[in-house]
This record gives sequence, C-alpha cells and structure tokens, in this order.
Amino acid sequence: MSVLVVGVNHRTAPLDLLERIALDAQSVAKAVSGLVALDSVREAVILSTCNRTEVYAVAELFHQGFDDIQHFLATTAGVDLETINSHTYAEHDDAAAHHLFSVAAGLDSMVLGEGEVLGQVRDAWEIAQAEGAARSTLNLLFRHCLETGKRARTETDIARGTASMSHAAVEMAVDHLGSLDNVSVAVVGAGLMGEGIAVALHGHGARRMTVLNRTEEHGRSIADRVDGTVQPLAALDHALVESDLVITCTGAQEPIITTDMARPASSPDRPTLIIDIAVPRDVHHEVAQLSDVTVLNLDDVQRWAARGREARTSSVEAVRAIISEELDRYAIASSAVQAAPLISALRSHFDSIRRDELDRVAGRLDEDARNALDVVTTQLLAKLLHEPSVRLRLEAGSPRGERLSSAVIDLFNLDDPHAGDA
Repeated sequence: MSVLVVGVNHRTAPLDLLERIALDAQSVAKAVSGLVALDSVREAVILSTCNRTEVYAVAELFHQGFDDIQHFLATTAGVDLETINSHTYAEHDDAAAHHLFSVAAGLDSMVLGEGEVLGQVRDAWEIAQAEGAARSTLNLLFRHCLETGKRARTETDIARGTASMSHAAVEMAVDHLGSLDNVSVAVVGAGLMGEGIAVALHGHGARRMTVLNRTEEHGRSIADRVDGTVQPLAALDHALVESDLVITCTGAQEPIITTDMARPASSPDRPTLIIDIAVPRDVHHEVAQLSDVTVLNLDDVQRWAARGREARTSSVEAVRAIISEELDRYAIASSAVQAAPLISALRSHFDSIRRDELDRVAGRLDEDARNALDVVTTQLLAKLLHEPSVRLRLEAGSPRGERLSSAVIDLFNLDDPHAGDA
C-alpha cells in the first residue's frame, strides 16, 4: 500500500481552475465516501480551501489509485484529463507526509505562515472520519501533521504579522482606503474566514461594521464580538449601496454579487471597494467593469501578501527543523503500527498453544487450580513475549526489522499479516 497526495494549488493552477475544483463541506463528505468505494482506494481525506484541493489517500496500488484520483479531480473541475494533468502534483509515502506537514505548518500557503489552514486541515480530517473514510493509516498521519502545525506556530515566529488570508485582505483594504475610520464595512459570510476578517477589521479601527450571513444567529455571534450589526444575506443589495468596503467570503457555488445588484453602488460621490476572497468567487467578473467600483480578488491578495513574506522567512528554517523532527516521530509511530499485526499473530499463536495445554490437563484439576494455572501461564507468556515484541516494534521499517519479521514468521510458521498489502 502507498500513502499518496494528488492535488492542485495556487502555485500550479490558475484561480478559475481552483474555483471549479473547490468543494464545500457537504461535497467533501460525499466525495470521500465515493473515493473509498473504489477498489484502488482504502482511505481518503480531501482538503479543499481557497488555496488548494488535495486528495490524501491510502492506495492498494499506487498507479491505479493515482489514475482514479486524477479522474476524480478532472470530473470535479469539469475538465479533461490532459488539462488536469498539466496542473496537478503528486507525492507518495514519505514525500506525501512531508507535503502535508508543510501545509499544516503554513509553509505551502499563499500567505507564508497562514494560521487558518491548520483548522482547515483538522476539519477535512474530521469530515473523513465521520464518513468512515479515514482509518488507522490516515488517522496517524493527520494526528502528527496537526502536532507539527501547532509546534510551528508556538515555537517560531512563522505566524507573526500578516499570516492569514483574512489579515492580508484587511491590510490590503487599509492600503487602498488609507484608513478605516468612518468607513462603512460589510462582511459577507460568517465562517472561520469571515470571523477572521471581522476581527482584523475591528483591530484596524473599523467601527461601522455589518455582518451578513444566511444564518443570522451565527452572524450575530461575530457581530457582537466586534460591536457590529447583523443582517440576513437577503439584505446584500442594500448593504452594497450603504457600504464603502465589502469583503466577501461565503461558500456559495455561484456568484452572489451580480452586476445588476452592484450597479446602484456605483457612484462617483461614494466609490465602493469590494474584496472577494471566496473560492469559487462571490463576485461576478463583470462587476469590475462598473465605474467607481473596485473589485480585488485572491490574485490581488496573493500579490499583497508577498510584500510581507520577508518578515517571516527567518523562521522558515526553524519550521523545517520541526517538520523534520515530526516526520521522524511519525515514521517511528508508523513502523510500530506496521509491526502490530505480526506481534498480535505471534501472541495469538502462543496463546492458542497455552490454551490447548490447559484444556489437556483441565480434567485432572479442580476449578480453583485451573483458574490459578490460567493466570500463571498467561503472566508467564506475557513476560516471555515482552522482549521480542519490543524488539519487533523498535526495528520495524528497517532492513533489520524486515529480517526479524521474516525470521519470526518462518520459525513459528505464522501467516504473513502483510501478505495482502502488496
């Protein structure tokens, strides 16, 4: 079996392809269930954000698994295989783990050190677990990657300053407007990104803020935090007219701000700045053609974020050292897991012999004697097998471990627990 990742991100694909391939939480749940239903895929986690859509999978056969995931991505994006092949990347086993750990640590984001991606990785894993698509192999991998991301942010300065998409968008808005004093702001969307935007706006001095969301209750919890007001998404057309700055980040699959809706906001007396960081985009591309309406998107945020990248590059080597340490820990833990089936088979083999011998003499012993002998032989067996079990775990994954495993299987005529994993 192989652990592999196949995906597209902001470095390999244009924004329009990232938009077409992006999945919301409900679609991710359906997709991981569909992937593990394939003969080639045993486990799967899908990470889909504004920067990337990646499939992490445990494949029975690498090449077949890769081909099936490529087909899945092409179908999701509505493009042919040749197009998707020109934008995807793939890694397997150690390289796949290194890639995921780098993503969780913020080294592979559009904004270096991005904090939001760690929560997105956790959400992706939890969805896969809920669907039964993440089991022992990917659960171990994602536990270690989350620990890597936490360490990167607590032990280094990688997340200092502009280290999230939401903060980058707000700082870009401040740069365009000069100040947020007396600026009327609308935040469209009340997810994690929307919350980050609202908090960042408040921190930069925005005091006239409205949060718009389909679920008013969720929007209200954010609005209360920043002394703002809340409106239903149905009031978006009114908010466009009343706002100087609109930052939108919903999970809608189609544009929610159209030209007809935005046209009343087009006024030389009150120009409007709209920053769209949603994937797919919330703002129809024709809105940017309106006079006195400026529309900025993820490409603009990426260019802005690149300016502040140098401030955190001094922490990159420290983060890479953490990734290396955590990869070593993961390799040891993964090897121990690989040794577990053989250790279990070895213990079962000897326990079967023990029980057969107890049954053979049981008729000559009373109940107390049988119980005492059962306890004593169980304890004796545990002590005899303790050192071989420890040695198999410690050496698992190494050439010596392979030799020890083969010797144990041959010496005691055990079935190879990994014989079906090729």
